[in-house]
Amino acid sequence: MRWIPGLHAARTYRAAWLPRDVVAGLVLTALLVPQGMAYAELAGLPPITGLYTTVFCLLAYAVFGPSRVLVLGPDSSLGPMIAAVLVGTLGSDGDPARAVALASGLALLTGLMLTLAGFAKLGFLADLLSRPTQIGYLNGLALTILIGQLPKLFGFSVDADDLPGDALGFVTGLGGTVPAALLVGAGGLALILALQRWAPRVPGVLVVVVAAIVATRTLDLDVRVVGPLPAGFPPLQLPSLVWSDLALLLGGAFGITLVSLADTISTSSAFAARTGQEVRGSQEMVGIGAANLTVALFQGFPVSTSGSRTAVALQAGARSQLTGVVGALVITLMLVAAPGLLRDLPQAILAAVVVAASFSLADLPGLVRLWRQRRVEFALAVAAFLGVALLDVLAGIAIAVALSVANVFRRVWWPYQAVLGRVDGIAGYHDTTVHPEAAHLPGLVLFRFDAPLIFANARTFRHQVRALARSGPTWIVIAAEPITDVDTTAADTLADLDEELDARGITLVFAELKTPVRSKIDRYGLTRTIDPAHFFPTLEDAVAAYRARTDTDWERGGTA
Repeated sequence: MRWIPGLHAARTYRAAWLPRDVVAGLVLTALLVPQGMAYAELAGLPPITGLYTTVFCLLAYAVFGPSRVLVLGPDSSLGPMIAAVLVGTLGSDGDPARAVALASGLALLTGLMLTLAGFAKLGFLADLLSRPTQIGYLNGLALTILIGQLPKLFGFSVDADDLPGDALGFVTGLGGTVPAALLVGAGGLALILALQRWAPRVPGVLVVVVAAIVATRTLDLDVRVVGPLPAGFPPLQLPSLVWSDLALLLGGAFGITLVSLADTISTSSAFAARTGQEVRGSQEMVGIGAANLTVALFQGFPVSTSGSRTAVALQAGARSQLTGVVGALVITLMLVAAPGLLRDLPQAILAAVVVAASFSLADLPGLVRLWRQRRVEFALAVAAFLGVALLDVLAGIAIAVALSVANVFRRVWWPYQAVLGRVDGIAGYHDTTVHPEAAHLPGLVLFRFDAPLIFANARTFRHQVRALARSGPTWIVIAAEPITDVDTTAADTLADLDEELDARGITLVFAELKTPVRSKIDRYGLTRTIDPAHFFPTLEDAVAAYRARTDTDWERGGTA
């Protein structure tokens, strides 16, 4: 029951939910079919693979996924990453069979990574993508998708592997614009955006798809169309790959896994709050891993959660994963009984669906907010954006992760530091930079270091304490409550620093050390160098001890 939530869902299903789940499943199908086909093309794959992927990921997640409402499927944020691996890394361009095999291999590796991450409770890996770098990455992705789809929207194609090439190819290829394709694509895009803005309950994508098919058939428009889809499903089989392919796919699979983790945790948390469910992060990873493993066996490609499709399902009244099952069954029925239904769907409409999705990925207000709130994090977002836009999507992911980790390291390397004093009317001791009027005790410095004391910042700590010692204090008291760790490198630094200060007649004192940190100091043998009497439970105790020794009183202004 724990690892196969679908069994529990079936046992606890309420008959009253059935009508709403069926209706929501039918409504959802209107979005699943065109988006599945469009995102397959975005990934550089035949449109039919998007339908195979959609069917099997929905069925697998209904069995192994813990959420009652999350909807999985091909995703606009994963499409460019898949294309980057298939074309940029492995050179599958022009060979659909090889592209499908490689995409299935990518789904297999992604599924294995996600499943193992779920069993090992490695959801914290999603934290490697900080929010600012996610904003930059998604904005870069939105621009990459938009520029890449413009030629299709205008009825011609461009042979390029990166954003600058796509942009140049689009500009130089404008002379080959097909007016009918542009009319259909731009009109469809405008209608989708208009319905999303002013009539969100209307399935805009379905309206546009139906209208485009009718217009193409009745007006005999000269546009590229999807053409007849294969009837039925591909056989159950492992992806046809060689070991060298797997080695090259690993990097892309890791990047896709990381993005899927971040998407899943954020999306599941948002919708769990709406529906009153608890987030089971590890099981979510297992559920999405199982979905990827399943689609890999049926010529599918990597999938993730979809916030937009989940919102549509909820809005339509979805109560359980039966909604997704209904959607999968309807698509199956279409493939078996009416494979020619979408034969006359213009390719420009699939481009319009993808472009509309790219607008939802972009977060320009988020960039503006970062500019106003914290310029360093704005710079991180811009760097991640440029990595995606000027290099490629996988390089952008690597840059985003590296920048996120580097930003954390920077904060530990150069943490905030403060000299403290007493402020009238406010309990405790406070930063003299904020309160320059704070009182101090002659000969006493209260110093706060806002980070764990480790190898990366031990030299910074020593430099600052030495600078404070130049003013000739008798005691330097370390307000150690923010120091959550002391490693062996920092312990050696403290020992040397204490001996150096003792030689100058200055006492190094610690106050408010956390119990685990004090235990480490004892284990390192630091108390053989630093007098155990110089450790105090609170700053007040340290100040009281100093005043008892020196009979000094508080003075206004200055620090020591």
